[in-house]
Amino acid sequence: MLCGAVLDRVLPDPRRGHPVAAYGRAAALLERGLYRPSRARGAAFAVLAVAPAAAVGGLVQARTAGAGRAAAVCAVTWAVVGGAMLGREAGAVADALEAGDLAEARRRLPGLCGRDPESLDEKGIARAAVESVAENTSDAVVAPLLWGGLLGLPGLLGYRAVNTLDAMVGHRSLRYERFGWAAARLDDVANWAPARLTAALAAAAAPLVGGSPARVLRVGARYGARHPSPNAGHCEAAFAGALDVRLGGRNVYGSRIEDRPELGEGRRPEAADVRRAVRLARAVNDAAAVVAAVSAVVLTERGAARSARAPGPRALPGVRSAAARDLARALARRSRRTGLRRLARTPTGRRP
Repeated sequence: MLCGAVLDRVLPDPRRGHPVAAYGRAAALLERGLYRPSRARGAAFAVLAVAPAAAVGGLVQARTAGAGRAAAVCAVTWAVVGGAMLGREAGAVADALEAGDLAEARRRLPGLCGRDPESLDEKGIARAAVESVAENTSDAVVAPLLWGGLLGLPGLLGYRAVNTLDAMVGHRSLRYERFGWAAARLDDVANWAPARLTAALAAAAAPLVGGSPARVLRVGARYGARHPSPNAGHCEAAFAGALDVRLGGRNVYGSRIEDRPELGEGRRPEAADVRRAVRLARAVNDAAAVVAAVSAVVLTERGAARSARAPGPRALPGVRSAAARDLARALARRSRRTGLRRLARTPTGRRP
């Protein structure tokens, strides 16, 4: 996983043929075949779309070992983690804002979020970029790494499938209000722990961007639960505390308007704060990769220890091959049965 995290930083995603994009196209075909404005249909869609991805991960994990498994985990981690792309898109928005090119900043913003950029001024675009970096640091980096550390390849692929479905059908709209309910709730469950880990890592890394861990914890405790999302608010409040800015407010998504509560106690974000958010996100990404790798090592060692303590067939000295061990056990059982029959035939009940 550390290898994949490093590759994400140095190897750009392909413009065409990205594995996650290919999965999204396959899921879109499945959606067209299953769609009805029904929660039951939506739940079936979520299961049928996520289970094969996790199963492929489990199959590869079961049939590989050593260098082969390491290569598979590295490649899959690179494919499902999107921290570098997030940083590049946010950096491009910051470049445009710093150059005073509001039109270019508006053109680049849809690469980060789904808001209507035409209704946003410079500070509105900066706020949208910071909020997107905060939320997607958890969704695109911390969550897949954490699930990979806990479950290996099934965790990496299964989580990315869940998060992709949420982006496709989990948003609020007339079409997906019922059909996308299961995908959205599944994503909420999968991101509960990663979002809170993201907030904790942001508090630890706050001094790197001139922030205070104590302020992050205070702002997170006060504002994290005010967001409509059970998870995104904790990430955004943590970034707001680390950067000492105030996030939240009115968001316009086409014809839909959302008035969200404010998060944080500082000023409104500016172009420079977008770059600070990217630096903070990179620090969180690096720390999350280490946490995930350590988790994987600890769980592997505990599993090996449990296997060593588990009771198994009594070892037979001098017998090494599996076939020879099976034959020796069969002969031993036959010998015991023969001895019992002889014991039953003696008048005293004692062995002759």
